[in-house]
Amino acid sequence: MSRTYMIRHGKPSATWGDQDDDPGLDETGQAQARGVAEILLALPAKARPTRVVSSPLRRCRETAQPFADALGVDLIIDPRVGEIPTPKAVSHEDRGAWLREAFGGRWSEIKGDLDYNAWRRDVAQAVADHAGAAIFSHFVAINGAVSLVGGGDLVMGFRPDHCSMQVFEVTDDALILIAKGREASTQVL
Repeated sequence: MSRTYMIRHGKPSATWGDQDDDPGLDETGQAQARGVAEILLALPAKARPTRVVSSPLRRCRETAQPFADALGVDLIIDPRVGEIPTPKAVSHEDRGAWLREAFGGRWSEIKGDLDYNAWRRDVAQAVADHAGAAIFSHFVAINGAVSLVGGGDLVMGFRPDHCSMQVFEVTDDALILIAKGREASTQVL
């Protein structure tokens, strides 16, 4: 058995719908990244992650970097914990509307050219594959892993706040959610 921590990125300098497709963190997000690194470092040695995994997107990499620096390790980039893929037919300008519709439904109902149930299984598999790591990811990916492990089908089962930490136990045959992190008090959209 091994603990794995799945952490939402810190507050970005822009949101989707803005011109920047890959924003970094704003000042608040940078402080959140340092704060979550301190929390992880304060864990007892046997529970502390020894590896740091990140989505390829800048806001996750920047959130993960203070913890990786403190451990003296390189970031492991895993696209499986990246942002939910937008269907090819949905333009950049229409991504927000597509996401709002997806958030209100079930994984089995998301419209697009991808099997989104398979996508969330890939996210959960990445969490299991990186047992003992801190994984820095995104709102929808976290919801995907949590809902799959919990047996739910809602796309948005909860609202993980920036730098909230979900704790999973990885066993030989299961991924178990131990704790959900702090929820956001404001809307994501």
